[in-house]
Amino acid sequence: MMHMTLYWGKDVTILFDSWKTDSWFSYSVSLFACLLSALFYQYMEARRIRLNLLSYLPPPESPAEDPLLGSKLRRARNLRIDRLIAAILVAVNAAIGYLLMLAIMSFNGGVLLAVVLGLGIGYLLFRGDEYGGPTAVVLESSCACA
Repeated sequence: MMHMTLYWGKDVTILFDSWKTDSWFSYSVSLFACLLSALFYQYMEARRIRLNLLSYLPPPESPAEDPLLGSKLRRARNLRIDRLIAAILVAVNAAIGYLLMLAIMSFNGGVLLAVVLGLGIGYLLFRGDEYGGPTAVVLESSCACA
């Protein structure tokens, strides 16, 4: 039976029919897995944003290398590789974010708290001082599910 309201209890189905908890131990392990998944989501988001910021920084060049065509071609190739890596990170992060959202849609209060707590702790660990403090300008908005 699928719950349509928020409930508290150890009997929950998370994401798959095979991921059911029927004891306090399996429920606790599942909540810890949800918390770790949310931490990993924030870690991947921090890596993606950092890669995005680094790809826009101009590489240091000496005046002697500036007119050379080879350095411009290498920079263009590196930019394409950076964009490919960024696209892969976006896809992985979106998949993790949607799986976390679907886990919360089990409507279990413990799962909700585990994911929200994991996102908060992950933000503090991996993204808390990302932009240099509260007065810095945010360069891009994050996913709506985080």
